[in-house]
Amino acid sequence: MSKYYNPKRTRNIFNPDSKATFNLSRSKIEAFLNCPKCFYIDRRLGVAQPGGFPFSLNKAVDELLKKEFDIHRVKKTAHPLMKTYGIDVIPFEHEMMNEWRENFTGIRYHHKPTNFIVHGAIDDLWINPKGEIMVVDYKATSKSEEVNIDAEWQISYKRQIEMYQWLLKMNGFNVSNTGYFVYCNGDADKEAFDKKLEFDIKIIPYEGNSEWVEKAIIDARKCLESDEIPPANKECDFCRYREAVNEI
Repeated sequence: MSKYYNPKRTRNIFNPDSKATFNLSRSKIEAFLNCPKCFYIDRRLGVAQPGGFPFSLNKAVDELLKKEFDIHRVKKTAHPLMKTYGIDVIPFEHEMMNEWRENFTGIRYHHKPTNFIVHGAIDDLWINPKGEIMVVDYKATSKSEEVNIDAEWQISYKRQIEMYQWLLKMNGFNVSNTGYFVYCNGDADKEAFDKKLEFDIKIIPYEGNSEWVEKAIIDARKCLESDEIPPANKECDFCRYREAVNEI
């Protein structure tokens, strides 16, 4: 057992000697890709990064969008936004939809080579006339310029869609490489608040490639099996902060 093991926390901590399955969420795989050292300290040693403040307004937008698209899911009709952007799809209906949307549950797959239960909570799924399922992710912001997914830091958004595409494929679904971001941009240029916030909504297509997922999962397993803490990502703000504190 690693000399760095922290006996004060044992829940969701990887034990290399255990034969039991280990839950690994999409967000933790993203954490591994961002910084293996922080990932190791979290999942192996039991010390997670400080949590951020909840984005309550973003969550409210997500919930309202889900309710709105669910109306058309039941009716098997296209949402007006789909028609506006010329997308020939309707919301995908499935008995597991509510479970797939739940945090800590989501859509799951047992990756036998690593014995990981990989899971992630989706926002929405659409289906085209060919029977292909399309992963949809809701995003909310408020900025003066038009929203896009071109920024370097938005690679995490793209990997999010690709991870869900991979999970659906592993569960036997016919999945399109095309996914969509439903991006809501709050309009702050109104003369008054008047107890409401209006949004411009843009649908942005994205061609995903989930080929990286398998290697990332295997590499994450190798990382956690080691008794040595891996090097930090030089761009990791958390690691740079710890280093600065230690120097002082």
